[in-house]
Amino acid sequence: MAFNSKNPFLTNKTFSTATVSKKDEVHQATVLGYDTEMTLSGTINKSLILFLLLTASATVIWWLTFNGMNPIIPAFGGAIIGLILVVTSAFKPQLSPYLAPGYALFEGLFIGGISAIFEARYPGIVIQAVGATFVTFLVCLGLYKYKIVKVTEQFKSVVLAATLAIATYYLVSWLFSMFTSFTPVHYGNSGMSIGISVFVIVIAALNLFLDFDRIEKGAEQKMPKYMEWYGAMGLMITLVWLYIEFLRLLSKLSSKN
Repeated sequence: MAFNSKNPFLTNKTFSTATVSKKDEVHQATVLGYDTEMTLSGTINKSLILFLLLTASATVIWWLTFNGMNPIIPAFGGAIIGLILVVTSAFKPQLSPYLAPGYALFEGLFIGGISAIFEARYPGIVIQAVGATFVTFLVCLGLYKYKIVKVTEQFKSVVLAATLAIATYYLVSWLFSMFTSFTPVHYGNSGMSIGISVFVIVIAALNLFLDFDRIEKGAEQKMPKYMEWYGAMGLMITLVWLYIEFLRLLSKLSSKN
């Protein structure tokens, strides 16, 4: 779901622990073949599979919602199960071939339900958010591929720190709003609220560069094949986060009109 898309499982720790050690590199080379090592093409294929599963699941909930079903229960049920699968994958990445497709299906319930709710209130907003998400993804991919943006250690530190700050702010704001009459600054359609949404979208987009870098490094280090599912799942989390933030920003802008 959007709130867990701070990408805990594309961390350096997980990718480094899955790396073949230098000591075993020669031996592994005689045992591991192309079909047992992580590759860029394999990760791309897995990402497409997850995207199709998520889209199919979201489409079903979308159709049911506009045919009279209340999407709240399946949407938040899917979000909770999706979160459980993400946490499980973070600790057991070797299970990603099974958990990643499940995450895509259940996250699709969340995305489909939330999208239907926003669309009912702001007609046309979903296609705008989808378009903005894909344009952002393609722009970031192009900037990374042609080395216009380089993922240095300083770049990683800044993006990760900003992501952690956003996650902390959202969590604290949510807790305060639940138990007090406090209204978080990012609620509503004020200039400050819109500015926060723009900032969060920028940080979410920058996380895509980290995803691209870690997936590329994982392929270079010839990590186990299951890391393709792991990397694809992490990329999907960032895209879901980005999409939800675009929905929120566009809804704020629409409500000002």
